[in-house]
Amino acid sequence: TSGSLQRPRTDQANRSYSDCEDVLNEAEVNSNWTPQEKALHEARLKAKAKRRLRKSSSRNSTSESFSESGDLAGADPNSPKGKVNTNDRKSRTGKGRGLPKKGGAGGKGVWGAAGMVYEDEEPDVRDPNYDESAQGDTVYAKVVPEIDERELEKMVNPIVQEYFEHGDTKEVQLLLKELNLGHNKYEFSSMAVSLSLEGKASHRELTSRLLSDLSGKLLSQNDMGRAFDKMLKELPDLILDTPEAPQMLGQFIARAIADHVLPMSFLDCYKGKVDCDHARVALDRAAVLLSMKREMVRLDNVWGVGGGLRPVKHLIKEMNLLLKEYLISGDVSEAERCLRDLEVPHFHHELVYEAVVMVLEAKGDKASHMMMKLLQSFWKTGLITVDQMNRGFQRVYDELPEISLDVPHAHSIMETFVDLCYQESVITKQLRDVCPSRGRKRFVSEGDGGVIKS
Repeated sequence: TSGSLQRPRTDQANRSYSDCEDVLNEAEVNSNWTPQEKALHEARLKAKAKRRLRKSSSRNSTSESFSESGDLAGADPNSPKGKVNTNDRKSRTGKGRGLPKKGGAGGKGVWGAAGMVYEDEEPDVRDPNYDESAQGDTVYAKVVPEIDERELEKMVNPIVQEYFEHGDTKEVQLLLKELNLGHNKYEFSSMAVSLSLEGKASHRELTSRLLSDLSGKLLSQNDMGRAFDKMLKELPDLILDTPEAPQMLGQFIARAIADHVLPMSFLDCYKGKVDCDHARVALDRAAVLLSMKREMVRLDNVWGVGGGLRPVKHLIKEMNLLLKEYLISGDVSEAERCLRDLEVPHFHHELVYEAVVMVLEAKGDKASHMMMKLLQSFWKTGLITVDQMNRGFQRVYDELPEISLDVPHAHSIMETFVDLCYQESVITKQLRDVCPSRGRKRFVSEGDGGVIKS
């Protein structure tokens, strides 16, 4: 038709847009265009149509046709302003094949695609769920801080004092293993020896055994040497509390060398190098003990066998010797010291028994008065308790018939001694009343016809 120009449709582009009327109107307005301008304008329109067709290729072909104003013809009528459903899983960027994102293998709370094998991941320390204890390579070790010199004495003294009570060296080893003595471990030996110097002979024997058991396990010969070297330097202070400290320390050194706690060359290191007189006394004492014939063997009893470790026969022999020396000297204090040195308070009833038997076997009244004074002294000082006193006398009561075979007047002597002890408050009234007495039958003269007087 005249005055109008119709825009051709191309089968290749398969255009679905209805903009022919706009093209005609535009052509009418620009009817005075030259052929070149018309050709350029048609090329621009074709390129624009191709771009629109390429952009909408991923949408449904049945509902995705746009008008020239840009409105979506197949949009949801309930959607505001023709927006696409936001729950649609298809890509809205114009890219992709319309499949679910990541193929269903990603996102929050999912394990990933089927058949996917994950590699081991190193735990991240910054992860809030990081658990250090759950790591297999984690190794935990108990760290005990090293004890300083101030706390060492507070920790060691109770251990040594308890050891003097139970005498178990293994218990001491377990307690020391729990402590980190560090470079001050040699001071344990010096503290143990110092405490034993203030104690009894049995404590010194236990200390020597402890040092022998600890040597080579927790303490080396070098540690023992440092400990005794320190003790030699501290002798001037130790003498203030224990005047016999130099002699005792010399015995400790000799016993340690005999037990291989100290090396044999320990004494040689001090020859001509000691200025302290007390240290020289201790070293000379050790040298004398080690040089005596077969003294290395007898050093096991350098402290004696203390307390209940002594055999019963040996204790009885010591008590008999003690009582005989007392009958000769009459020194009550010396007898008391000897009895305390035996360290057998549970066996003091044997002393009472032996004392009463000596009174029965002795001639004259001197022995009975001296034994009464001795028992009275032990009773007042508490060295012999009520139970020990009663037990000793009761043993004599029970054996009195057998004693009478050797001592015919044993019953009369016993009655006299018991009355004397009761008058001096040595024994109780109940103990006096149970004293056995032999009934005597007195016959009348021949003129009475031999009738026995009642």
